[in-house]
Amino acid sequence: MTTDDKWVWDGGRVCLDFINTLRYRWSAAPSETLRTPEDLACWLQDAGLLAPDSPGPVTAAVLASGRRLRETLDRAVLAVVNGRLPTPGDVTLLNRSAAAAPRPAPQLVVTGERLDQAGTPGLADAPATALALVAQDAVDLLLSAEIRRVRVCAADRCSLRFVDRSPAHNRRWCSMSRCGNRTKVRRHHARARQDEL
Repeated sequence: MTTDDKWVWDGGRVCLDFINTLRYRWSAAPSETLRTPEDLACWLQDAGLLAPDSPGPVTAAVLASGRRLRETLDRAVLAVVNGRLPTPGDVTLLNRSAAAAPRPAPQLVVTGERLDQAGTPGLADAPATALALVAQDAVDLLLSAEIRRVRVCAADRCSLRFVDRSPAHNRRWCSMSRCGNRTKVRRHHARARQDEL
């Protein structure tokens, strides 16, 4: 994997982008992008969750905890998308993870002639805190109406998760440039070969 394609940011939510760090889930041998503690640190920084100069290093234990959280998030999201409840164990782990970082109090700011919520708080100063922010995003997603718009990419060789925010709510692929175009080209070639027969 090159640096440019190591991370996929098409999920529409940070928790889905985190779930998508395990690729090709349909395969007997999915592709792990969080192979080392440094990979997790890099992902958390690139996601805008962890300060580059954070004092706490990502350890092997934090990496294992992050992977466990990722799989818990995936099971919980897919359960709710499919009309089921997450398992009690997954709910417990999600709640415990989300509680690891206190949420800052919402702040107001005057923009022009109206009130808005102030920008996002600063970056986490430790990897465990950054993972808690991922878990909090998942809790927010699971409790929102947006959970009904979570999809799994329809491409045969993908399986990335994403929020369908298309106007018609009919998005099928994680990314048109990656899976959508490839699928359409493959189908076009298959039809052309069939027409030749």
